Amino acid sequence: MIVSIVYDSGYGHTAKQAEAVAKGARQVSGAEVTLIPVSEKNIPWEALEKSDAIIFGSPTYNGLISARLKQFFEDSTRTAWTELKWRNKIAAGFSNSGAQNGDKLNSLMSIALFAAQHGMIWVGLDLHPADPNSTATTKNLNRLGSWLGAMAQSDNASPEITPGGSDLKTAEYLGKRVAEITSRLTNRSEKLPGSDSKAKQLV
Repeated sequence: MIVSIVYDSGYGHTAKQAEAVAKGARQVSGAEVTLIPVSEKNIPWEALEKSDAIIFGSPTYNGLISARLKQFFEDSTRTAWTELKWRNKIAAGFSNSGAQNGDKLNSLMSIALFAAQHGMIWVGLDLHPADPNSTATTKNLNRLGSWLGAMAQSDNASPEITPGGSDLKTAEYLGKRVAEITSRLTNRSEKLPGSDSKAKQLV
């Protein structure tokens, strides 16, 4: 089972979030996890095509995904989209910003729409918003109350300091959840329809 994490990071904070997602995915037996920053020019396209799941991450700038991830979406993945090479792969997303809200939901929606256009299957969080009065570990997750993907908030400080533990634990939880669901699907004796063939073109 191959899980790829494609992300952009302007100052290192979203990269830290991506590493937490990877940490969670690696907790699932059989998961082979690769971090792919879009800032690097040599994107391993063959590895992405072989991936069973692709998790996308971006900082949120002015309510939008980063310019580099947007360029990756719009220009670099055209061949994959034309031939629907990512059809029925599992997809998920995460985002980080300096503000508590920062309109990160808009970034996650952009990522989810991109995944939908590729025929991917979206996995969100199955967590209630964090309960600050609870001592249970899982009740401290999802501090920012998101279901579409994992959100994190970073102070204007070094990525060694921020984002904080709860947000990183939520990212870790998302990575593990995606890997668990992907493992269930890839281990099924009957594959998803169309997973090994191109979609028929409607005329």
